[in-house]
Amino acid sequence: MGSTLKNSGLVSLGAIAGVAISMQFSALAQKPVEQSMPIEELRQLAEAYDLIKTDYVEPVADKKLLTEALSGMVASLDPHSAYLDKKAYRDLREGTQGKFVGLGIEISVSEEGFIKIVAPIEDSPAWRAGIKAGDLITRINNEPIQNLGIDEAVKKMRGEPLTKVTLTLQRKDVPLPLVMTIMRQEIIQKSVKGKIVEPGYAWLRISQFQEPTLDDMVARLAALYQQDPALKGLVLDLRNDPGGLLQGAIGVSAAFLPRGAEIVSTNGQLANSRQSYLGKPEFYTLQGDGDVLARLPAAFKTLPMVVLVNTGSASASEIVAGALQDYKRATILGSQTFGKGSVQTIKPLGSDTAVKLTTARYYTPAGRSIQARGIIPDFLVDENADGDGLNGLRMREADLEKHLSNDRDKESAASTREQLDAQRRLLEVERKRKPLEYGSSDDFQLAQALNHLKGLPVQLAKAASTGAAVVQVMPAPAKLKK
Repeated sequence: MGSTLKNSGLVSLGAIAGVAISMQFSALAQKPVEQSMPIEELRQLAEAYDLIKTDYVEPVADKKLLTEALSGMVASLDPHSAYLDKKAYRDLREGTQGKFVGLGIEISVSEEGFIKIVAPIEDSPAWRAGIKAGDLITRINNEPIQNLGIDEAVKKMRGEPLTKVTLTLQRKDVPLPLVMTIMRQEIIQKSVKGKIVEPGYAWLRISQFQEPTLDDMVARLAALYQQDPALKGLVLDLRNDPGGLLQGAIGVSAAFLPRGAEIVSTNGQLANSRQSYLGKPEFYTLQGDGDVLARLPAAFKTLPMVVLVNTGSASASEIVAGALQDYKRATILGSQTFGKGSVQTIKPLGSDTAVKLTTARYYTPAGRSIQARGIIPDFLVDENADGDGLNGLRMREADLEKHLSNDRDKESAASTREQLDAQRRLLEVERKRKPLEYGSSDDFQLAQALNHLKGLPVQLAKAASTGAAVVQVMPAPAKLKK
């Protein structure tokens, strides 16, 4: 799942790999079996099992055979259904809770193939040990890691609480390597951050929809409003947000829409999967401790908004963008989103394993299916002034093998050989570009969003045929009528 390329932005230790899912942990009613079991096929499965046990070149454990059979059966359905073993189930729950056990560092890959520290998470073990942004990890537990790959490096640095890992670091202007032994601890990972980017305009970024996301968003927006009560516009940044909990997407959407507005609907085989989800506390409250949105300043219901999206915006982030677009509450700006319009339900199998099963497609308030299509921005704007960068090379839902079709739209044709060749050439150019820091002064798409809020010219995406940039003045978005 996810992209064929590692995004040049931040990768947090412990984050869920690939495209996150719009998840529901509540069990759905079981559908009665309407036909008898396929006896012949089950007999063949048993015979194959016996053959492997008796004839395979070396002994194979029963547990391995049965687990792999279960995993293959579920994985054959679509790219997002999966059997979750003990570790995968634990990692998934940690990701949605915004917690993981590790060192507390945000990392990327350096040009030399080492792991580069983007930033230590405040008050984490790495932060307390003195690790700094820009440090390069060259060894983990004294093993060289050059060109190891970011996922494998993450596995080496994660582990059980109160266990230790030794990092060898290379720091600029320090001649000798630094060796630090750090104890792993539970890390609380924030999925929301924001700031006043210039007087009157706020930027709020949601990197993933976790259990604490809605509370964190309300607290962050309240702080921004206190800092500047004369806000004129808000940029909601959902770029490279892979999704997460459905309740989080409903709550974030409800924060900016009239109370009770439909946010998303779902449709599947089970009766309980055919539902409409509204902007009411019972649809987005996880802890049962009252309506968190009651603490949000009323100004955010009508404050002009732009939502930033790109190819890495998937699942729950597409629900938010689609709802705000359908109600014309916000202008959507950026690149076409990933196109993951399906809901996965977690079905526990015992105490420590589960099946993640696709149970429904979801639809925007206007009835659009996002599956294998995504959200088309109101204004297509490239990642950089001179092009869409690596974002244009990333894989989308429609590129995944066995993906669900869009039941209300036609899917795009596969890439041609000419397009693939052009992508390879672009990749060589983009590898030399400095990684983009969202929310910085170099953030081109953020600058265009601010221009739109001010009614200033916006530079749209380069025209495919001419390569010429299109500049257009967009009217500032109208406030939502009460």
